[in-house]
Amino acid sequence: MDGASDIFVGASGDGKRQALVLRRANRHGLIAGATGTGKTVTLQGLAESFSAAGVPVFLSDVKGDLGGIGMAGSPTAKTHAAFAARAAEIGDTDWRYEAAPVQLWDLFGEQGHPIRATVSEMGPLLLARLMGLNDTQEGVLNVAFHVADQGGLLLLDLDDLQAMLAHCAERASELSVNFGNVSKASVGTIQRQLLQLRTQGAEHFFGEPALDMREFLRVDEEGRGVVNVLAADKLMASPRLYASFLLWLLSELFETLPEVGDPDKPKLVFFFDEAHLLFDDAPQALLDKIEQVVRLIRSKGVGVYFITQNPIDIPEDVAGQLGNRVQHALRAFTPKDQKAVRSAAETFRANPGVDVATAITELKVGEALVSLLQDDGAPSPVERTLIRAPRSRVGPLTPEERRVLIETNSVGAKYDVAIDRESAEEMLRAKADEASAAALEAEAADDAARDAAAYAKDQARIAKEAERTRIATERAQATSPWNRVAESASRAAASSLGRQVANEVGREIFGGRGRRSESMGARLVRGVLGGLFRG
Repeated sequence: MDGASDIFVGASGDGKRQALVLRRANRHGLIAGATGTGKTVTLQGLAESFSAAGVPVFLSDVKGDLGGIGMAGSPTAKTHAAFAARAAEIGDTDWRYEAAPVQLWDLFGEQGHPIRATVSEMGPLLLARLMGLNDTQEGVLNVAFHVADQGGLLLLDLDDLQAMLAHCAERASELSVNFGNVSKASVGTIQRQLLQLRTQGAEHFFGEPALDMREFLRVDEEGRGVVNVLAADKLMASPRLYASFLLWLLSELFETLPEVGDPDKPKLVFFFDEAHLLFDDAPQALLDKIEQVVRLIRSKGVGVYFITQNPIDIPEDVAGQLGNRVQHALRAFTPKDQKAVRSAAETFRANPGVDVATAITELKVGEALVSLLQDDGAPSPVERTLIRAPRSRVGPLTPEERRVLIETNSVGAKYDVAIDRESAEEMLRAKADEASAAALEAEAADDAARDAAAYAKDQARIAKEAERTRIATERAQATSPWNRVAESASRAAASSLGRQVANEVGREIFGGRGRRSESMGARLVRGVLGGLFRG
């Protein structure tokens, strides 16, 4: 089927064949209808037909049963009789069971290869939407991204963003001068929203290795496009994360792929199930971005197909870009339902033989109103169409089948192990450690200087006290009664000794006469010597 120019969608009651022209498949499309009317089976049939035509496919599996596209259907399945009858009724003579080549993905890495993106790749607009931030908080988030870019700080995971926000809070006064009010209260709110994202499992999505978009553009050895199935049953518990992730994928495809105009067949077909989640409570800036991506990605060779219950879930600016339409039954029980029926009827090219508003409420399961772009680009008149039966299994994979498909596909273990390289968190922590070490070093130097000064002061005080003690001791010794007694005794002894020496000298000099006959010279000598000894 690789050389086909269209893919078979179904046939009208009169046997008229309804086919989607491949060169117009990048003009996008819509599959709508109430629960249980056959939207998922239509999606699966289109996906496997695109694959057989050599067109890679990406689709989200919100109910957990689209993984069966990787396994062939079975004659023993309960749907076999209905599918075989449908093939015979619409003349699908080539119908047979066969599997499509698949790659299984899962943001949480549980039911397929993990898909990761960096915080920088997601960008502040989608992150603000993801966290439900108001305009002021989104502005603060933009400042954080700008400061990180100026400082060469990589924002890879939620830890990096959290560290960057804390850094901005520390510099709030400085940043407010240049970028307007950056309040710590706003930063705190964003931090709390980040914590909520973590509880929803978003930390599994942010990081490296980041997904290479070329993984979605693979064909197998037989030339069939690989069907990339995203396990979204758990992801649907976090609707904002689901919608933001798929919009990020579209945006990345738009940024990555080259312009190709209108190729003979799309480079990729993207099925967005539960599409209303993309638009619920979305701010105008985000709606503008969605409309821009949908409008321009066509020239990149990508077709986007929205699947939703109610066609009015799609904003008019986006709905106007959807050229290929498959409308399953709607229920008109409430005024809102009736409005949806009228709205859906007005979007089709009129067909005199079909009362669209009435037919929408009468369609049976597996039947739809179909209008597809023709080769000249004009929409075909709406036809009531029986949708072809899928060839692959309608139902989930078993855990063992899933494991085998994961281990044997071409992706391998390339994305299975997370990488944590140096980024904003580590760089900011290193700067904080350096600042802390410098502060400790300065504090230690100050302490050493204070200790040296205190030691010198103590030594001076000790020396001064020692000097005072010495002087006091000397004074005490000089005025001591015992010192005075000793001094008097010394003087007395010296005086007595002087007299004795003088007497002896006098006798030696002048002879040993008696005292009375002592000469004047002897008395003089004795007086001099006595004075010397006393003095």
